[in-house]
Amino acid sequence: MRAATALSVVLLASAGIGHAVLSGLDADIARVDAFKDMKNRPRGGHGTNLLLVGTDGRDKITEEERRAYRLGGAPCHCTDTIMLVHISEDRERASVVSLPRDSYAETPAHTDDTTGERHSGHPIKLNAAYAEGGPQLTIRTVEHMTRVRIDHYLEVDFTSFMKTVDVLGGVEICTAQPLKDSYTGLDLAAGTHRLGGGQALQYVRSRHLDGASDLSRMTRQQRFLAALVDRATSSGILLNPLKFREITQAVLGSVRADRGFGTDELLALGRAMRNFSPSSSEFTTVPIGKMGYAVEGVGSTLKWDPAASERIFKALREDKPLAPHRKAPAPSAAPVPVDPRQIRVQVENGTGTSGLGKRVDDALAATGFATTRTPVNAADRTAERTVILYDPRWDRSATSLAAALPGSELRPVKGQGATLKVIAGADFEEVRKVRPAEPPQESGTVVRGDEVVCGKG
Repeated sequence: MRAATALSVVLLASAGIGHAVLSGLDADIARVDAFKDMKNRPRGGHGTNLLLVGTDGRDKITEEERRAYRLGGAPCHCTDTIMLVHISEDRERASVVSLPRDSYAETPAHTDDTTGERHSGHPIKLNAAYAEGGPQLTIRTVEHMTRVRIDHYLEVDFTSFMKTVDVLGGVEICTAQPLKDSYTGLDLAAGTHRLGGGQALQYVRSRHLDGASDLSRMTRQQRFLAALVDRATSSGILLNPLKFREITQAVLGSVRADRGFGTDELLALGRAMRNFSPSSSEFTTVPIGKMGYAVEGVGSTLKWDPAASERIFKALREDKPLAPHRKAPAPSAAPVPVDPRQIRVQVENGTGTSGLGKRVDDALAATGFATTRTPVNAADRTAERTVILYDPRWDRSATSLAAALPGSELRPVKGQGATLKVIAGADFEEVRKVRPAEPPQESGTVVRGDEVVCGKG
C-alpha cells in the first residue's frame, strides 16, 4: 500500500524542474544493496521493472498518530504490500501487478538475515522472504516466481505515505457503499471523500470490510494509486518548484532504494513520463488458482493460477499491455453499488401492450443484468408506473436496478429472495445504462487507471 507512494517518486520529476533540485535531495534516500552478488537471474527485457515494497515502519509513528489511526502493536520487520511495476520502453504505459503477501512461494537458497543460517530453497509466504533475507531475498523470490528481471527496488513505510498524501493536499476517493473497519478505524460513508495522510493509510490498510480480505484490500490500494497519480499529474502542483521540492522531500525522506536508482535515473524517467495520466496505467492482482492452500509449517496460503499468472508475467517480459486496449465505460453510464451481472431479474408486463415485457427484458440484459430471459404477463395488467419488487436483504441490488429504470417505484417485499421483479408499467420509456462503481474484485482482472478514478470512468 505505501508502495503507491513510491511510484509517485518517478512522477515527481515530470515537472521538468532542474537537476539541482533533485541532486540536493539524493542524499535523503537511504540505500540498500539489493542486487549484491545475484546470479542466475532472468534475462532482461524492454522497459523498466520496479519492485515496490511497503513496510511496517510504525516505529517512526508518533503516539498521537498511533492512537488516531489504530497503528498499535510492536513494529515488525515485514512487508505489508508487494507490487511489481513495469514502465514500458516508450514510457507511455505503467502496468502494476499486486502480489498478495500470503502468496505461496518457494525461496532460492539464501542466508537468513536474522539467524545467519544457510537455507536451501523452501516454501514460505511471500512476505516472509523479507524477514528472512531482506530486500535481496524478496527480489530473488519474486524473480524466481515470475521470471521477470527486477531493475530497481523501492521501499516505503507508513511515515512517507502519510506525509506525501498530506503534502499533495489529500487524494480523492469514491466508494459506492459505506466502508467501516473496526480494526483500522476506517469509517467512510458512501460517496466521494478527500483523504488526508492518516485516513488514506486507514483506507489502504483495511482488510475487514468484506469476505474478500486481502484481495479487496489490494483493489482499494490500486484505486488509491490511480487517484494518487491523478492528483499528482492533473493538479498542476508539480509545476510549482517550491511545492515540487516539498513533495519530493516528503517521499524521499522515508524511502529506501537500490544504489542504482539515483538522480539521473529519476530525472530521465520523470521527463519521459511528463504526459503520464491515469489512462496510461493498468492494474491487476496476480490470478489466484486456489484460496486457502495449506502448507505444513507455513499455514494457509494463496496458490497462483499457473497458466493465468504466466500470461500476466509474459506480458511484462515482452513489454506488452496486460489486457487488450478497450474503450472505457461511457461517462453517461450511471455508477451503481452492485455489478448488474450479479443481479437476477424477472420481468413482468404490467400493461396490455403486447411485447413490452420482452422489450424491457432485452434492454436490461443489454446493460448487463442477469434477466431470466423469460418475461411473463403480470396478473394485473393496469400498471401505470413501473415497479420493482425486492427483498429488503437485497436493497443495494434494488437501488442499482432502479438506477437503470428512471422513475420506477421501489417496493420491498419480505421473503421474496434474491430475484428482483420488475413490473413494467405504462410509463416505461427506456433502460438507462449503468456500470459498477467499484472495480471487479476477482484476482487477475485488469483495470485502467481512468476507470477507477472519481468522475473519470
